[in-house]
This record gives sequence, structure tokens and C-alpha cells, in this order.
Amino acid sequence: MGWKGPDPYAGARPEATLGASFSQRLSVWLGTGLGIGLVAPGAPGTFGSLPGVALACAFAAWVPVWAQGVLCLALTLLAVPICTISERTLKKKDDGRITADEWLLYPIATIGLPLTEVWWLIPVTFVTIRVLDILKLPPARQVQYLPEGWGIVADDFVSQLYALAVNWGIWWWLCR
Repeated sequence: MGWKGPDPYAGARPEATLGASFSQRLSVWLGTGLGIGLVAPGAPGTFGSLPGVALACAFAAWVPVWAQGVLCLALTLLAVPICTISERTLKKKDDGRITADEWLLYPIATIGLPLTEVWWLIPVTFVTIRVLDILKLPPARQVQYLPEGWGIVADDFVSQLYALAVNWGIWWWLCR
């Protein structure tokens, strides 16, 4: 008995998922940013970050600041097995289509910022997050060599902390 619902990979199924279990396919779907990483025309990390924007806005609107930190830690820990299973299923080390590290960790860089009250913060934080993820300032580049999902997630965790500091600096400088 297998999955009988709509195929989340329709038109973009990576060959490695053929014959994969439901849990593996679900992990790949989550791991690729709800499938965005599989169909992005280029820059899957940038496109795959988009669900993270919605997540960060939801946190800003409805979650107290202290709980944002707790939820961000939980999402970081959740991203590790999702990325590990996705990497194993897709059979490629640190596959660029895996974007769970981008979208699940995105809210870290916006903790406490009033995204839903100050609209211009959304594109500013997005650019900051993407630039720092691409640059991989130390120790982000070094920790990406940890095994499996730990390496996929750790470099983004470090980059998100840098982005959090920069985003708060921008907010303080422009709105003090």
C-alpha cells in the first residue's frame, strides 16, 4: 500500500526517488522547500528560501519573541534529519536542490524584528540572508563539512546568526 494522493514530484521527479518510501518522499518534498528546489529555474537556495519568508512573517505576527527563539531552535533540529534523508534519497552530497536549511532556518535572522509592521524589512532581510548564506563567512564554510544533514544545516545556522546581527543593525540604524 503506497501513497495514493497527488504526486508532489509531477513533472520534476528526480530519478533517485523512484521506489522511495512515503517517508523518504515526504522528506525530499520538505527538504526541497515543498518541491521548489526541484523545479527552480536556477538558484534553488534563493527560490527555496521563499517558504521561509512566510514562516518568518507568521512568527513576527503571532509568536512572542522568546518563543521565536525556541521555535527556531526546534526547526533547526528538525531540518537535520530532513536534510539527511533528502541527501541519502537524492544520492548526492549537499545537493543544491535541498533547501530545508534555507527555509526552516530563515526565521532565525528575523527574530524580534517587526516584519509585519514595517514592510521594507522583508526584502532587506531576504537580501541580507541570501548574501551571507552565499558568502559563508567563517566558521560557516568550515562547518558545512560536517556529515550529512549536520553539515547542510550548520553552515546556514551560522550564516543566519550573522544575518540576525546585520538585520538588527540595519533596523537600529534606520529606525532609532
